[in-house]
Amino acid sequence: MTAPTAKTEPSWAQLTDEELLAWRIRDLGLTIVGTELETRIEQLWQELGARGITFLPQCYLADEWFCPNEVPTIAIPFYLAHPRLKQLESHIILEVEGGTKQDCMRLLRHECGHALGYAYRLWRRKRWREHFGDFRDDYPESYRPKPHSRRFVRHLEKWYAQYHPDEDFAETFAVWLNPSSNWHERYRGWPALKKLEYVDELMRSIAGQPAPVTGGRRICEASRLTQKLSTYYARKRREYAEDMPDFFDRDLNRIFLEAVPGQKHTSASAFLRRQRRSIVANVSRWTGERKFTVARFLQKLIARCHERKLVLPDETDEAIAQTIAFLTATVMNYRFQDKIRRHP
Repeated sequence: MTAPTAKTEPSWAQLTDEELLAWRIRDLGLTIVGTELETRIEQLWQELGARGITFLPQCYLADEWFCPNEVPTIAIPFYLAHPRLKQLESHIILEVEGGTKQDCMRLLRHECGHALGYAYRLWRRKRWREHFGDFRDDYPESYRPKPHSRRFVRHLEKWYAQYHPDEDFAETFAVWLNPSSNWHERYRGWPALKKLEYVDELMRSIAGQPAPVTGGRRICEASRLTQKLSTYYARKRREYAEDMPDFFDRDLNRIFLEAVPGQKHTSASAFLRRQRRSIVANVSRWTGERKFTVARFLQKLIARCHERKLVLPDETDEAIAQTIAFLTATVMNYRFQDKIRRHP
């Protein structure tokens, strides 16, 4: 790849969100060339080259992050190809997965682990299965991770290495590939270190070797997606906004108060709306859950406070702390007991 070059701004870049949502994805005319994605893919390739790995996975724009099963290519969300689309993603979903350089590289390394495993059919090896498990195992509908387990590396959120053998390998590879991970020291004394040492040995064995499997079908390629952005985001919001448990009044009673007639009070619902950004950011940070999901929980809490006409106690800082603690506990309970979306 070459260094990004200046490009003429597309006509849709100045449109309002409402106007932009009427566009079909394929008509946006998006490419990786000339964007910040190009330099990040180049960095990924340089990291591979520094380890002697000659296979460089091809990347393309799609509807989300994934590596097609047994196809050694990396799909990158189309919205990362332009700042205006990243802005739209942030407006609607409240965050941009892979929107910063750090997050983008973290995801690229993870998907590269999948691509490399498929390119060299590493999952067929006996020692691979001994360390990671059976690649052919079905992906579970849900899983209950062990946050304190040291048998798995910690790379993506939600202890994703514990989800499936293929994810365990991809996560371990991503940690191994990251030049700044210092995995020898970071995982000293962890059982996960044996996996990292195996990956180190495995990568040395394929260094300089051509990949038996290359190319493959580009699933959900952005240049072929005929759906409008409005349809795309309606689907995405439905997927992220799964059914959520109701809030219990007894929990709210521990944080807020019943209004006393004739006395001045600060509305709990109004207070929470003002603090919404800070609360969502903190709960998302501590749980690893998407901001959109946390915001949906919070919205239900705000609605119930409004229905019951609850008010704020004198200690506002304490109310914020208790709200964050309550939401964190609820989100964690929801995550471990309900279904999760698969991250291919």
